Amino acid sequence: MYKHFPAIRPYNKQFIAVTAPHKLYVEESGNPEGIPVLFIHGGPGGGTSNTDRCFFDPEKYRIILFDQRGSGLSTPHARLEDNNTAALIDDIETIRKTLDIQHWVIFGGSWGSTLGLLYAQSHPELVLGLILRGIFLCRDEDINWFYQEGAGRIFPDYWAQYCQVIPEAEQGDMLSAYYKRLTSDNELQRMAAAKAWSIWEGRCATLHANPDVVDRFANPHMAMAMARIEAHYFINKAFLEPDQIINNADKLNEIPGTIVHGRYDMVCPVNQAFALSAAWPSAKLEIIANAGHSSGEPGITDALIRATNNLAYQLELND
Repeated sequence: MYKHFPAIRPYNKQFIAVTAPHKLYVEESGNPEGIPVLFIHGGPGGGTSNTDRCFFDPEKYRIILFDQRGSGLSTPHARLEDNNTAALIDDIETIRKTLDIQHWVIFGGSWGSTLGLLYAQSHPELVLGLILRGIFLCRDEDINWFYQEGAGRIFPDYWAQYCQVIPEAEQGDMLSAYYKRLTSDNELQRMAAAKAWSIWEGRCATLHANPDVVDRFANPHMAMAMARIEAHYFINKAFLEPDQIINNADKLNEIPGTIVHGRYDMVCPVNQAFALSAAWPSAKLEIIANAGHSSGEPGITDALIRATNNLAYQLELND
């Protein structure tokens, strides 16, 4: 079973200005002459971590990580203005042009799979391959599953704590209730809502309880960005048309694709990967037994690294 490649340091870090006042943190590691691959993080608002560089053979890949608007090291932190899906797709193009890349591989999980698919549908001629994990289609039913009725039936104890910051009278629309608090002028109310929102997600992200994952999600810097930006996107239906990704799946037909999804993913249930696979039959779907949502689940890590190794081999053959 494959495990992460050894930790590496970036050889280049920079901030790229996009729509004012947003500036994106962008880094490069691995082989500067290797296959360009863009890692797209989840959330939205989750930001990148050092481990995200380690899904790729550093001798074969030029590994590009960036923090999306308001996330991670990008500035201003947790900013909602001018933060929408179309802007993020444009940002990816800005990064590609700034780094003088002609074609690249797109790698993303959860919301990163959403954004990766949308980018590939907008610019299929630029994408050498798609490797996607924990598919999130951002349909009303997908958002409702996790933030209103669905996952709370699997984790009623965690759900009860998630509900504690919302008065019972408002619990019929948890997303709106949280959005109201996450965008309020009351700093203490914003932070309490952000931590409860983010901890709920962290607790549900792995098949087996993982305190390290929960601690990362509970970090105030990450929690504030992820909770505010996720609520902002989801209350706006991710700025997408209904079933936009599935309805445009034909645009992916010429792109090599791998879909990796945990059988017991409670954040983004596996039916989303199954729906995408049905609409994009040329992609390889791999459902991982004994795995949840997190990219750190051993079976998911193994499948993702096998996919990056196999794609590098195929691209080298075709070069």
